[in-house]
Amino acid sequence: MANDLTNIMHKILARGLLSLRERVIFTQLVNTDYSREAAMKGQTIDVPIPTAINVIDVTPSNTDPAPTDDTPGLVQISLDKWKQNEPFFLTDKELVEVDRNEHFLPLQVGESIRALVRSMNQSVIDEYKGVYGYVGTAGTTPFQSSVEAITQARKVLNQQLAPPMDRRVVLDHVAEANALALSPLADFDRTGDANVKRAGMLGQKYGFDWYADDDVPTHTAGTATTKTVTLTSDSAAGATSVTLDVDSGTGTLVEGDIISFAGHDQTYVVTADVTLTTGGDAVSISPGLSQAVDGSGTPVAVTVRGDHVVNLAFQRDALALATRPLSRSTIVGDGANTAEISDPLTGLVLRLEVRRQHKQVAWEFDALWGVKLVRPELACRIAG
Repeated sequence: MANDLTNIMHKILARGLLSLRERVIFTQLVNTDYSREAAMKGQTIDVPIPTAINVIDVTPSNTDPAPTDDTPGLVQISLDKWKQNEPFFLTDKELVEVDRNEHFLPLQVGESIRALVRSMNQSVIDEYKGVYGYVGTAGTTPFQSSVEAITQARKVLNQQLAPPMDRRVVLDHVAEANALALSPLADFDRTGDANVKRAGMLGQKYGFDWYADDDVPTHTAGTATTKTVTLTSDSAAGATSVTLDVDSGTGTLVEGDIISFAGHDQTYVVTADVTLTTGGDAVSISPGLSQAVDGSGTPVAVTVRGDHVVNLAFQRDALALATRPLSRSTIVGDGANTAEISDPLTGLVLRLEVRRQHKQVAWEFDALWGVKLVRPELACRIAG
């Protein structure tokens, strides 16, 4: 067996990149363009959000126009997720194989990396609860007979002023299977894309890069879906809280529920759990009302979407993932050897730590990251 464990650690990390990238989609599609200096759990990263700039008439003058004091918005990502796999052990025989065979990677190593990176993937997906753009029908898988779901999602993103480049759509495998069966998406004579037939990949269609992911979530709506919900007060444009009423008993709205008002095209997301009663209760929503809704005379009907698979269409900058190498102060214990690798494809940073115990050597992967939905206007759910 090789005596140089450090050499073996770097080989394991390098070969583990394939496991890191395997079937983990969301972490590769969102914005990861952030600083790589070492950090500790609990630190934050500032993400600037640009403000709109007005265009003005040119008026020649001997005096320069005063510049507008535009202050970009700021969203903070907390590096609040520090995870590791359960420690595993490699035999002397496996260490020899790692050192001698450039293609050998113990199965337990691959599974450890997959588990850790899948945790990252799921943390990105969990940010869907702030997405208020919504198309499709809850409980009905899209793309059964037409491409309407993607054209409607495209319309929503355009209306929400999402940039046209770097748009992605991520589907569960049932929705992807439907999409692959549709002629406008899959027929070579209509799309000119041989990848669909050769590799079963949709590629880029309708301005989106198409992907499927194992971890596409299902949103479980509150019990208010079984009630008649109304708005019975006057709510001004821009309001982020509305008072809603149920016809009898109580009904719950949970964070991530989608609601809309009769005669009003915009959909809204509930930002905090609440129990509705017949007396009316305040509900926090996002975004602010795009127009006033007056229910003080005649109550306005409220539609609450039911349980739905959250297929997601989004522009890259909607979500931000920050992953950092861990600072040296986070290394504990005597005799620990550590090595890190930053994947140039996904931007993810993994650390491998090897610690000598009583008659055995423990191997652990860990990672530090944070994720946030920084620009919800750049995303839209495609309900399934």
